[in-house]
Amino acid sequence: MKNLRLKSARAAKDLSQQQLADLVGVSRQTIAAVEKGDYNPTIKLCLAICKALDKTLDELFWEE
Repeated sequence: MKNLRLKSARAAKDLSQQQLADLVGVSRQTIAAVEKGDYNPTIKLCLAICKALDKTLDELFWEE
């Protein structure tokens, strides 16, 4: 399932996929795969993304 909340939060911070990837220490392709729903990130990566985007785990990764 696509993670549109992640994509939206990244865009709201005016960050490219590459910039977010650099902030959390992964490749741009990893960020793209998480946004597309093709990759299930580790909790460590989820937390790093949340910290970089000033969001909680629930706001970005919890499925309704």
